Amino acid sequence: MIAQRTARLTALLALPAALTLGAATPSLAHSGSSGGDEKAGAAYQIDLSELNHSGAHGTAMLSVDGTRLTVKIEAHGLVPGQPHAQHIHGDTTGKDFHCPDASADKNGDGIITTAEGIPSYGNIHISLTTKGDTSMKSGLAVDRMPVADKAGNLSYTRTIAVSQATADHVKDLHIVQHGIDPNHNGTYDFGKGKSELDPKLPQEATAPTDCGMVKGAAVGSMPSGGVETGSGSTNGVESPALLASGGAALLAAGLLYAGRRKPRPTDTHQDD
Repeated sequence: MIAQRTARLTALLALPAALTLGAATPSLAHSGSSGGDEKAGAAYQIDLSELNHSGAHGTAMLSVDGTRLTVKIEAHGLVPGQPHAQHIHGDTTGKDFHCPDASADKNGDGIITTAEGIPSYGNIHISLTTKGDTSMKSGLAVDRMPVADKAGNLSYTRTIAVSQATADHVKDLHIVQHGIDPNHNGTYDFGKGKSELDPKLPQEATAPTDCGMVKGAAVGSMPSGGVETGSGSTNGVESPALLASGGAALLAAGLLYAGRRKPRPTDTHQDD
């Protein structure tokens, strides 16, 4: 399966980075890095593996050109027709964050919640929204997160202006997607209790569904396809309390929005 997903993504790498980023402004797109680990035009693969026995899996590519980061995700096995919050987690200062294992389930209820996962994968570094802000403040802006199609597949592509530190340390970052359906009824409900972010919300809506870490340099040029140039603060890891207080209202609004939204076959977004 991983080989098939990798082949699919590799086929999308036909256009050179210069064409993919042709709309970049000189102030944001520049070559080289400031003494960091990454090289301009470098691409890195992430294999997404399930958390919480969700069955979710996928492949992502992170490609760097100057201080522009292109993220492409192909994910499968997600809750059909539901929004899935997704983020880049990690740190650019040498802290050791990684995808959690079963030991992260501290209360032994069979679910690794957001709060239980944060010590392993770190707080939000970049919110992978479909448009607008990409900072931690948009971590639970589900009305701007991609929605899985009726088969549980999700396609996402976006190019984001990031800090030099982020561009220099992409290998230290990883991707987490959220939203699970343990009772297999096709929606987010309170079968696993209330979210620790807001008791009015179901745990299923905010629990992580998969996670993946950069596995090394990938062959090919910048991922091609529809991209949206966004901007956002990527100044580092903030406190979990900020996530809880700032994100709950956005998630509530997003879930209401999602209930009215007609699912589309894919959720790849073009520039505004």
